[in-house]
Amino acid sequence: MDWMASLQGLVGGVLIGLSAVWLMGALGRIAGISGIIGNLITQRPQGDSAWRLAFLVGLISGPLLVMALGGGLGNVADAPGSVIGAPAGGVPLMLVAGLLVGLGTGLGSGCTSGHGVCGLARLSTRSMAATGVFLLVAIATVYVTHHVIGGGA
Repeated sequence: MDWMASLQGLVGGVLIGLSAVWLMGALGRIAGISGIIGNLITQRPQGDSAWRLAFLVGLISGPLLVMALGGGLGNVADAPGSVIGAPAGGVPLMLVAGLLVGLGTGLGSGCTSGHGVCGLARLSTRSMAATGVFLLVAIATVYVTHHVIGGGA
């Protein structure tokens, strides 16, 4: 077992949880990425645009800062011992997948960060149902790609 990767995942999870608690406590807002970015794009600039933009800048600049400090990219394609490989279907399939994720986010009234991190912590019934559906679809997808069509590793 790779203890360093496990420790990094644990620290990352704690930081995500603390940031969600801070955002809820400080601004009364849920740290759901789709809502934060969606409202930043679709709403005319309002009083809450500044924190949304700061959240987005932090989301992008955090990994860049880690890389600049020599932390590397983590478990990504072409790294020794990587878990994630190159995209199996190429860019067109990735674009379709991205659109489907966006569609699912709209249908589910939020994304995994909003429902899974914040909604479960608030004991939201809707978020419990949404997170259960996310997990079941992920399990089914892995099963189909690995065992039915044989596309997995």
